[in-house]
Amino acid sequence: MTANSTASGFLNRAKLVKLITFDVDGVLTDGGLYLSDSGEEFKRFNSLDGHGIKMLRASGVEVAIITARTSRCVELRARNLGISHVYQGAERKLDAMVDLLNRLDIPRDAAAYMGDDVVDLVVMRHVGLAISVPESPEIVREHAHYVTRRSGGHGAVREACELIMSAQGTLEAQLAPYLK
Repeated sequence: MTANSTASGFLNRAKLVKLITFDVDGVLTDGGLYLSDSGEEFKRFNSLDGHGIKMLRASGVEVAIITARTSRCVELRARNLGISHVYQGAERKLDAMVDLLNRLDIPRDAAAYMGDDVVDLVVMRHVGLAISVPESPEIVREHAHYVTRRSGGHGAVREACELIMSAQGTLEAQLAPYLK
Protein backbone atom coordinates (compact mmCIF):
# COMPACT_ATOMS: atom_id res chain seq x y z
CA MET A 1 0.00 0.00 0.00
CA THR A 2 1.04 3.60 -0.24
CA ALA A 3 0.73 6.26 2.42
CA ASN A 4 -2.43 7.43 0.65
CA SER A 5 -4.21 4.07 0.65
CA THR A 6 -5.78 1.69 3.09
CA ALA A 7 -6.01 -2.08 3.06
CA SER A 8 -9.82 -1.98 2.80
CA GLY A 9 -9.67 0.63 0.03
CA PHE A 10 -7.26 -1.49 -1.98
CA LEU A 11 -9.33 -4.64 -1.47
CA ASN A 12 -12.53 -2.85 -2.52
CA ARG A 13 -10.83 -1.66 -5.71
CA ALA A 14 -9.31 -5.11 -6.38
CA LYS A 15 -12.71 -6.82 -6.04
CA LEU A 16 -13.97 -4.82 -9.05
CA VAL A 17 -11.10 -5.68 -11.43
CA LYS A 18 -12.17 -7.30 -14.70
CA LEU A 19 -9.03 -6.27 -16.61
CA ILE A 20 -5.41 -5.76 -15.61
CA THR A 21 -2.92 -4.24 -18.00
CA PHE A 22 0.83 -4.45 -17.53
CA ASP A 23 3.69 -2.28 -18.70
CA VAL A 24 6.68 -4.41 -19.73
CA ASP A 25 10.06 -2.87 -18.86
CA GLY A 26 10.35 -2.59 -15.08
CA VAL A 27 7.13 -4.53 -14.42
CA LEU A 28 7.15 -7.80 -16.39
CA THR A 29 10.95 -7.48 -16.58
CA ASP A 30 13.61 -6.06 -14.29
CA GLY A 31 13.82 -2.97 -16.50
CA GLY A 32 17.18 -3.85 -17.97
CA LEU A 33 17.52 -3.62 -21.72
CA TYR A 34 19.86 -6.27 -23.05
CA LEU A 35 21.18 -5.55 -26.54
CA SER A 36 23.48 -7.77 -28.59
CA ASP A 37 26.21 -6.38 -30.85
CA SER A 38 23.86 -6.97 -33.77
CA GLY A 39 21.12 -4.90 -32.10
CA GLU A 40 18.92 -7.81 -31.07
CA GLU A 41 17.01 -7.08 -27.86
CA PHE A 42 16.65 -9.56 -25.02
CA LYS A 43 14.37 -9.38 -21.99
CA ARG A 44 14.29 -11.53 -18.86
CA PHE A 45 10.80 -12.59 -17.79
CA ASN A 46 9.93 -14.29 -14.50
CA SER A 47 8.21 -17.68 -14.62
CA LEU A 48 6.42 -17.04 -11.31
CA ASP A 49 4.88 -13.92 -12.83
CA GLY A 50 3.84 -15.92 -15.86
CA HIS A 51 2.03 -18.54 -13.82
CA GLY A 52 0.34 -15.80 -11.79
CA ILE A 53 -0.97 -14.32 -15.02
CA LYS A 54 -2.23 -17.71 -16.17
CA MET A 55 -4.07 -18.28 -12.87
CA LEU A 56 -5.56 -14.77 -12.97
CA ARG A 57 -6.81 -15.33 -16.53
CA ALA A 58 -8.29 -18.68 -15.47
CA SER A 59 -10.13 -16.90 -12.67
CA GLY A 60 -11.91 -14.71 -15.25
CA VAL A 61 -9.83 -11.52 -15.31
CA GLU A 62 -8.74 -10.22 -18.73
CA VAL A 63 -5.03 -9.47 -19.11
CA ALA A 64 -3.36 -7.03 -21.50
CA ILE A 65 0.00 -5.42 -22.19
CA ILE A 66 0.63 -1.79 -23.10
CA THR A 67 4.23 -0.77 -23.76
CA ALA A 68 5.89 2.14 -25.53
CA ARG A 69 8.68 -0.09 -26.88
CA THR A 70 8.32 -2.73 -29.58
CA SER A 71 10.00 -6.08 -29.18
CA ARG A 72 9.45 -9.49 -30.74
CA CYS A 73 10.15 -11.17 -27.40
CA VAL A 74 7.17 -9.36 -25.84
CA GLU A 75 4.94 -10.72 -28.60
CA LEU A 76 6.29 -14.24 -27.98
CA ARG A 77 5.87 -13.98 -24.20
CA ALA A 78 2.32 -12.68 -24.54
CA ARG A 79 1.41 -15.53 -26.88
CA ASN A 80 2.94 -18.04 -24.43
CA LEU A 81 0.78 -16.63 -21.62
CA GLY A 82 -2.39 -16.47 -23.72
CA ILE A 83 -2.50 -12.67 -23.69
CA SER A 84 -4.23 -11.53 -26.87
CA HIS A 85 -4.51 -7.82 -26.06
CA VAL A 86 -1.02 -6.43 -26.73
CA TYR A 87 -0.29 -2.80 -27.58
CA GLN A 88 3.37 -2.29 -28.51
CA GLY A 89 4.86 1.00 -29.67
CA ALA A 90 2.12 2.78 -27.70
CA GLU A 91 3.60 6.26 -27.29
CA ARG A 92 0.20 7.41 -26.00
CA LYS A 93 -0.59 4.72 -23.45
CA LEU A 94 -3.85 6.31 -22.33
CA ASP A 95 -5.21 6.16 -25.90
CA ALA A 96 -4.37 2.45 -25.97
CA MET A 97 -6.07 1.88 -22.60
CA VAL A 98 -9.21 3.77 -23.61
CA ASP A 99 -9.36 1.77 -26.86
CA LEU A 100 -8.98 -1.47 -24.90
CA LEU A 101 -11.67 -0.54 -22.37
CA ASN A 102 -14.05 0.39 -25.19
CA ARG A 103 -13.36 -2.81 -27.16
CA LEU A 104 -13.90 -4.98 -24.07
CA ASP A 105 -16.78 -2.84 -22.76
CA ILE A 106 -15.18 -2.56 -19.32
CA PRO A 107 -15.64 0.57 -17.19
CA ARG A 108 -12.44 2.26 -16.09
CA ASP A 109 -13.09 1.62 -12.39
CA ALA A 110 -13.05 -2.14 -13.20
CA ALA A 111 -9.59 -1.83 -14.76
CA ALA A 112 -6.18 -2.10 -13.13
CA TYR A 113 -2.86 -0.95 -14.52
CA MET A 114 0.62 -1.84 -13.31
CA GLY A 115 3.39 0.56 -14.28
CA ASP A 116 6.74 1.73 -13.00
CA ASP A 117 7.60 5.15 -14.42
CA VAL A 118 6.20 8.62 -15.04
CA VAL A 119 5.05 7.65 -18.56
CA ASP A 120 2.59 5.29 -16.84
CA LEU A 121 1.02 7.93 -14.59
CA VAL A 122 -1.61 9.05 -17.10
CA VAL A 123 -2.97 5.48 -17.28
CA MET A 124 -2.56 4.81 -13.55
CA ARG A 125 -4.63 7.91 -12.80
CA HIS A 126 -7.35 6.81 -15.26
CA VAL A 127 -8.10 3.33 -13.89
CA GLY A 128 -9.75 2.07 -10.73
CA LEU A 129 -6.67 0.27 -9.38
CA ALA A 130 -3.11 1.52 -9.92
CA ILE A 131 -0.22 -0.75 -8.95
CA SER A 132 3.51 -0.06 -9.03
CA VAL A 133 6.83 -1.55 -7.93
CA PRO A 134 9.27 -0.42 -5.22
CA GLU A 135 11.86 0.81 -7.74
CA SER A 136 9.43 3.34 -9.21
CA PRO A 137 10.13 7.04 -8.77
CA GLU A 138 8.46 8.49 -5.68
CA ILE A 139 5.83 10.35 -7.70
CA VAL A 140 4.70 7.07 -9.28
CA ARG A 141 4.52 5.28 -5.92
CA GLU A 142 2.47 8.21 -4.55
CA HIS A 143 -0.16 7.68 -7.27
CA ALA A 144 -0.33 3.90 -6.80
CA HIS A 145 -3.06 2.31 -4.73
CA TYR A 146 -0.62 -0.52 -4.06
CA VAL A 147 3.17 -0.82 -4.31
CA THR A 148 4.34 -4.42 -4.45
CA ARG A 149 6.91 -5.76 -2.04
CA ARG A 150 8.62 -7.65 -4.85
CA SER A 151 10.59 -5.95 -7.59
CA GLY A 152 9.64 -5.70 -11.24
CA GLY A 153 10.70 -8.86 -13.07
CA HIS A 154 11.16 -10.64 -9.74
CA GLY A 155 7.65 -11.65 -8.70
CA ALA A 156 5.88 -8.27 -8.53
CA VAL A 157 3.33 -9.31 -11.16
CA ARG A 158 2.65 -12.59 -9.35
CA GLU A 159 2.11 -10.65 -6.12
CA ALA A 160 -0.39 -8.33 -7.84
CA CYS A 161 -2.23 -11.25 -9.48
CA GLU A 162 -2.53 -13.14 -6.19
CA LEU A 163 -3.76 -10.04 -4.36
CA ILE A 164 -6.51 -9.51 -6.93
CA MET A 165 -7.52 -13.17 -6.83
CA SER A 166 -7.50 -13.09 -3.03
CA ALA A 167 -9.72 -9.99 -2.99
CA GLN A 168 -12.10 -11.65 -5.45
CA GLY A 169 -12.18 -14.95 -3.57
CA THR A 170 -10.69 -16.96 -6.46
CA LEU A 171 -7.14 -17.64 -5.25
CA GLU A 172 -7.95 -20.81 -3.32
CA ALA A 173 -9.69 -22.33 -6.34
CA GLN A 174 -6.66 -21.56 -8.52
CA LEU A 175 -4.28 -23.12 -6.01
CA ALA A 176 -6.46 -26.16 -5.24
CA PRO A 177 -5.19 -28.37 -8.10
CA TYR A 178 -1.65 -28.06 -6.74
CA LEU A 179 -2.64 -28.98 -3.19
CA LYS A 180 -4.23 -32.38 -3.95
